[in-house]
Amino acid sequence: MQFTQELYLNAVDVWNSYYTHPFVDGIGKGTLSKEKFKFYIIQDYLYLLEYAKLFALGVIKSKSESDMKQFADLTDGILNSEMGIHKVYMKKLNITDEDISNHKPTLDNTSYTSYMLAVSHSGDIKEIAVAALSCMWSYKMIGDKLKKIYGCGHDFYGEWIKTYSSDRYNSLNNWNLELVEKHTKHLSKEDKAHLLNIFRTCSIYELKFWDMSYKGV
Repeated sequence: MQFTQELYLNAVDVWNSYYTHPFVDGIGKGTLSKEKFKFYIIQDYLYLLEYAKLFALGVIKSKSESDMKQFADLTDGILNSEMGIHKVYMKKLNITDEDISNHKPTLDNTSYTSYMLAVSHSGDIKEIAVAALSCMWSYKMIGDKLKKIYGCGHDFYGEWIKTYSSDRYNSLNNWNLELVEKHTKHLSKEDKAHLLNIFRTCSIYELKFWDMSYKGV
């Protein structure tokens, strides 16, 4: 069994709850309040600024040119591809750059990004790749699920679903999966348990992020 599959199975109960979460399901049905979505877009934008630092840290900690390029490409992908959809919705929701600057990340948001950066600073590339994976992979799974059930035709939320179910986003996710597999060969029992814990913890933080976005706090 590939290690990424072990990671998934160790957190599958958490992941299954994403699909029926009222925030996620509301996007699919097109019934989610735009005020809730506006709050989410601002918080997720702030999150992604920190998330991109994981991959920038990967450039620093890489021991090969190919890994450096891979992490650099992922950093670019987060800042210029994934954040592209946020720019689209910022325009639709009349969110300005000043609005972003005037908002602070919530406690849950800060706790999540601080945890990812802490385990990445103290570890090496495998910790970075695993810490980043739950966000990227779960969004791909959510995008695919919503597209399958509801399609991408909604005039407001369809673009969000289309982005996270796109070939472009799938390519970024596959990069992350391959990084994990590449750097988790021949793990000790202790290292495996350590990485499984990181992935599950980040998966729980993902659920908390959906909760935070729905509640608006």
